[in-house]
Amino acid sequence: MFGAIARRIFGSANDRILKPLYKEVAAVNALEPEMARLSDDELRGRTELFRQRLAAGETVNDLMVEAFATVREAAKRTLGQRHFDVQLLGGMVLHQGRIAEMRTGEGKTLVATLPVYLNALTGKGVHVVTVNDYLAARDSEWMGQVYKFLGLTVGVIVHGLDDAERQQQYACDVTYATNNEIGFDYLRDNMKFRLEEMVHRPFHYAIIDEVDSILIDEARTPLVISGPTEDNSDLYRQVDQVMPHLVAEDYEKDEKVKAVTLTERGTERIEQLLREAGLLKGGLYDVGNVSLVHHVNQALRAHFLFSRDVDYIVKDDKVILIDEFTGRMMDGRRFSEGLHQGLEAKENVTIQNEYQTLASITFQNLFRLYPKMGGMTGTAMTEAGEFAEIYGLEVVDIPTNVPVSRQDHDDEVYRTQNEKLEAIVTLIEDCRKRGQPALVGTTSIEKSEQLATLLRERKVKHQVLNARYHEQEAYIIAQAGVPGAVTIATNMAGRGTDIQLGGNIEMRIRLELSEITDEAERQRRIAQIRAEVETNKQAALAAGGLYVVGTERHESRRIDNQLRGRSGRQGDPGASKFFLSLEDDLMRIFGSDRMDGMLQKLGMKSGEAIVHPWINKALEKAQQKVEARNFDVRKNLLKFDDVMNDQRKVIYEQRKELMAAESVTEEIESFRADVIAEMVGRCIPERAYADQWDVAALHEEVRRVLNLDLPVIEWAKEEGIADQEIRHRITEASDAKMAQKAESCGADTMRMVEKSLLLQLLDQVWKDHLLQLDHLRQGISLRAYAQRDPLNEYKREAFNLFEAALDDLREKVTSVLAHVELRVGDPDLDQALEPRGPALAQESRQDPAEILAGATPLAFDANNPASWGSISRNAPCPCGSGRKFKHCHGAAV
Repeated sequence: MFGAIARRIFGSANDRILKPLYKEVAAVNALEPEMARLSDDELRGRTELFRQRLAAGETVNDLMVEAFATVREAAKRTLGQRHFDVQLLGGMVLHQGRIAEMRTGEGKTLVATLPVYLNALTGKGVHVVTVNDYLAARDSEWMGQVYKFLGLTVGVIVHGLDDAERQQQYACDVTYATNNEIGFDYLRDNMKFRLEEMVHRPFHYAIIDEVDSILIDEARTPLVISGPTEDNSDLYRQVDQVMPHLVAEDYEKDEKVKAVTLTERGTERIEQLLREAGLLKGGLYDVGNVSLVHHVNQALRAHFLFSRDVDYIVKDDKVILIDEFTGRMMDGRRFSEGLHQGLEAKENVTIQNEYQTLASITFQNLFRLYPKMGGMTGTAMTEAGEFAEIYGLEVVDIPTNVPVSRQDHDDEVYRTQNEKLEAIVTLIEDCRKRGQPALVGTTSIEKSEQLATLLRERKVKHQVLNARYHEQEAYIIAQAGVPGAVTIATNMAGRGTDIQLGGNIEMRIRLELSEITDEAERQRRIAQIRAEVETNKQAALAAGGLYVVGTERHESRRIDNQLRGRSGRQGDPGASKFFLSLEDDLMRIFGSDRMDGMLQKLGMKSGEAIVHPWINKALEKAQQKVEARNFDVRKNLLKFDDVMNDQRKVIYEQRKELMAAESVTEEIESFRADVIAEMVGRCIPERAYADQWDVAALHEEVRRVLNLDLPVIEWAKEEGIADQEIRHRITEASDAKMAQKAESCGADTMRMVEKSLLLQLLDQVWKDHLLQLDHLRQGISLRAYAQRDPLNEYKREAFNLFEAALDDLREKVTSVLAHVELRVGDPDLDQALEPRGPALAQESRQDPAEILAGATPLAFDANNPASWGSISRNAPCPCGSGRKFKHCHGAAV
């Protein structure tokens, strides 16, 4: 009560943010007549004027009012659209680095032009991030008219561009791209071998469309670039053939956490089946069967947790994942740790190789790389806490241009799925008879097709929009507002196309008139389409506007609100209603048993529904619990990824410095000194007596790592010699050998070898380190049983592994350079030195030591000293005499 009184007196926090912005809106409006008087060239010339003022020391904040007024006038002249005052408000909120929550149909795409133009004036590039390629291409072309009119360059990143094209697009003032393309380009950039091959510029400012979909829903799955491991397809198929023999009593399933485990009976059953198949010796959980247990667990998950046409579809001999939030196909995205192979075996399609992580990043850490970021969506308030905690982004609710007049009816709850579907079909038939367009939202492909079958049986004409037909989605959605239209859509999140009552004029013109070249005929047809749409619009308005029908509640309230928000755009009338049954996933998983019993006691008959605001509140609480759990999952993922992210930053920064350096000789020498110091320290411990020294081991280590046969044992016998002296002699001998190599092949060639080798070995060590971190993550939660915090344990062990990886890098670089033989003009060497980019990373990576060691052009011949390469003076002579090289063929050298 006190909160409500305080809000009435002082205004809400949201009001306090918006209040000072209304003055800025008034200032933009005051400039409108002045902007209207400018010629096109004068308006365009303001861009250069703004850039000069920025160069003179003004900031983008100083220019905001004038820049916004300029963009508004440019939009009027190019698009025929004038920014409303509330759109100016939204643009200011985005420019401040906040999230603007704007309802569907409020023109978010146009809003973005304001802060994009203003921040692009700096010349550092602005990224507009969309949820799919279609929207990136559409918006870059559509809104690009405004930017190009004002003299800015516009780029778009879509799937299929090569590196040169991507570099060109990212170099533009404004670049439209999907979150996946930006993320994968960032990872690929950090696998390049030359700075000039990197496609990204330093990140500056990003505006994320459908920000909740990208930063919340998709944030549970990190972006990963992988390389294939060995082929295990036969084992996946053999284990898969065992699964159909299991019955419900053989396993326990927890759908809340997507887990399935064998029962005691199931373990005995599967052991028997595996023995019969010749796959198992001993017990299933014996140490020697770790790999088999892994395959069994993934096959269990594939068969009993994941369903075809719900979690994935099978198309073109591939298992393609379905985004649970948007219903889209995620071609190219695969489950890790063998789960995807388990699904491929289950569906009897070609099993792809398992993949090992070469580079990965979460969307949280990717977008936190931007110094400034804004976001737009129709539904962010429910996740305001997460946006603030994870990204430091504040959500601001922007008022609608016209008050919303949609009627949101209470949910109807039925006992069974069939009763619910019957009620939905009855409502759809009623809407169709009255000429009211209906949009029906489902949660999976399977359910959309089930409903479509019922409508076909009733001979109700309809359109189905799901992952199978997403190519036509823009047209289907654009026509969903035609009177009497029935559109079934799988998950409306992030569709990005307005549902306009009567139909979408621009979409119809684009599709129906694309082949008409005669301008007079084209104009006649355009006028005809406009008249048809206007007639249809009046009919749809008279019938009550768009009716949104939800076939069940989602786990997230945001997705429900997104679906509901498709109706009632720009003050149009509309209605929404959700239908539920106790057999729905949300109701079934989160405690419908008690409710079912209660309903039966109340004498609820078949076909009857409960309708009450209390039901809505109870469901909202269930959704809040699920959202809170999902937030914890994402927060936990981020805490673990932050550990890797700190290490990732170090490695990627180091790579950039190495690529930018003319020579890495100093780093190589430093590595060699560290390796020798560590080697000597291990074999000759500090303050140890001479008889405690392990000089034989030191001699062997020097030979193995440095490729030198030094008289370490003899040195240790000298009177009064200390470890520092031995280290000094080893260092001198090693430096001399490397100097000799550099002299024999040329200083330039040696610098190229060192740089290429260092980058390739750094990548190899990082890849191996990521694999170790993956293995560490899988088992670290068990530390909780020993009363230890898994996160702290992970931090400690990950740090130790990182230190070990850097030590491994120093030794590998030192060892490979010590062993490699180089010949000037050798084609094998030229090939070895050719930097290898991400295309190779997606195939197999050969050990650089093998490549460079194989660069000797001549086969070894004991009778031909020219084929011997560089020989240590104390090594046995290659001629086979049995004497040391320095006393034989090396005596004359």
